[in-house]
Amino acid sequence: METEGAGKGERTALLLLGCPEVPVQMGIALYLAGRLEKDGVRVTMAGNPSVIQLARVSDPDRHYVKKVMNLEKAMADLIERRIHPDLVVAFAHNDAGIAYAATVRHVFPSRLCLIIFGREAEELAKLAEFDCEKIVERAVHNPGQLKKKIDGVFGWAASRS
Repeated sequence: METEGAGKGERTALLLLGCPEVPVQMGIALYLAGRLEKDGVRVTMAGNPSVIQLARVSDPDRHYVKKVMNLEKAMADLIERRIHPDLVVAFAHNDAGIAYAATVRHVFPSRLCLIIFGREAEELAKLAEFDCEKIVERAVHNPGQLKKKIDGVFGWAASRS
């Protein structure tokens, strides 16, 4: 992603978070950001003002989330090709999250991972009729099984967390 401070050849990821109604989202987002940063991937987290505030409060020393941005700006930057991340991870616990991911898939040719969670995860997954890596788990409060699936998709299953 061509962003301020990103060096040439540096791998980048954009995490697109939805409304923070489901508790596991922020924990999983911070976990994912931390693991990606540990792997040398520069992470930007995008969300609405509530999500951004939660990230700042949850990670005040910016160990996991180095950069945040407004979700609408992130989407506009992707659509207008002002940013070029190597990876986009979209979080979805409702149909709006699926719609954002579908838009990303339409304009973004690289790796897209869609994390579908919440009480209606299986039903929501049926709406995601586009090419992407899907991680689906009926997680609301407990992130354990969702974390295991993420570790498997990103190749961290064999490593210690």
